[in-house]
Amino acid sequence: MENEIYTKRILVVDDNKNTLEIILRNLKIHNFSAIGASCVQEAVEILSKSEIGLLVTDNKMPQITGMELIKYVRDHYPEIGIIMVTGYASINGAVDAIKEGADEYIAKPFSDNELIDAVKKTIRAQTLRPFSNYHKLHEIGLMGYSLKMVAVFRLIEKACLNDVTVLITGDSGTGKELVARAIHYLHNVRATAPFIAVNCPGIPETLFESELFGHVKGAFTGAIENKNGFFTSANKGTIFLDEISELSISMQSKLLRALQEKTICKVGAGKSESIDVRIIAASNKNLEEMIKKEQFREDLFYRLNVLNIHVPPLRDRIDDIEYLVKHFTNKYSKQFKQKVPKFSESAINALKSYSWPGNIRELENIIQRSLIVTDRDVIDSSDFPDKLKCNLIFPMTHIRSLKEVEKEHLIRVLDSVKGNKTKAAEILGIDRKTLRDKLS
Repeated sequence: MENEIYTKRILVVDDNKNTLEIILRNLKIHNFSAIGASCVQEAVEILSKSEIGLLVTDNKMPQITGMELIKYVRDHYPEIGIIMVTGYASINGAVDAIKEGADEYIAKPFSDNELIDAVKKTIRAQTLRPFSNYHKLHEIGLMGYSLKMVAVFRLIEKACLNDVTVLITGDSGTGKELVARAIHYLHNVRATAPFIAVNCPGIPETLFESELFGHVKGAFTGAIENKNGFFTSANKGTIFLDEISELSISMQSKLLRALQEKTICKVGAGKSESIDVRIIAASNKNLEEMIKKEQFREDLFYRLNVLNIHVPPLRDRIDDIEYLVKHFTNKYSKQFKQKVPKFSESAINALKSYSWPGNIRELENIIQRSLIVTDRDVIDSSDFPDKLKCNLIFPMTHIRSLKEVEKEHLIRVLDSVKGNKTKAAEILGIDRKTLRDKLS
């Protein structure tokens, strides 16, 4: 799944050949497939003959501008992602580019990391375009652009189209209940019926059967009236059994029977009654390992695991951290009625370097705490708890060969003297022939 991001072919358009070559080289170093064009006319011809997934275009070009190219691409190739690159950075320019259809906007001079981050973000955003319900997922609380989360969104859509039992797996704090709610509320038929969430470890074993299936008056001491259980309350809707691994073997058997026969029998009742309930279960434990230890019924596992959705831990979706930080910062700044602060590069690096054992819940807690204890406009890594400071590392850069580094330097020197090879050779302390050989 992670390799999908590198299958999109990138078209780079820039009338400065040296800049064009640097961008192409950087993209290829990071394993992207890229092709260049030195003018809009050449770009249009490439678009007509090649399958392009992403356009990276300069703005200021002779005859036809990058902005005009963006309009053309949006009219003829709406599925292509677009990044506008310009040396004339301004808020108005960014707004105009976005209005015309650009997905991202970066200003010269930009670093290799800024370029690659923009490319990755735009491609990931493209993968979400087919999701007509993405904004609804966001409203529910499910968000992210990482490919692993896109895989989760795809499975949610499939679950909405097929009324099957779903097993959601993942660590605590990853958002398993949010996935269950998304499946329920995006379902065409069940969305208007109840969604009942059951915390399995929170119900005493002696009361579980009664809570799940209900009981009749006099069924046991304290049963002073008839009571509906969770299954009856969720009729026509969805019942979400969270941490189902905590069910006893006895209750697992009774749940299996309800799944197989689509009926329940209230405690103390003489007959069963039909149910129309979709079951979604979740576990933060490995149920297959529990089966080997005879702690979980294998037949129940296969009944539940018709469609499995694994929610990745936050440490495996680092690309979503900046997006989540922005979301939580806006949320709590509004709640606390304070100005929205920025996060320094050091702070973001610290957040990306931490292992997040508490996952999304822990990140939300950290952001909320930072807004409470920090009065400045910029939050730095020094404002975080010690556990994050200890994990602060510098991100690794791509390791390149000496030849690659040398050629990039030659191109930058050439670019600084507007392509004059004689001047470039003098600056570099080599002759024109050597310069030409090294550039080949």
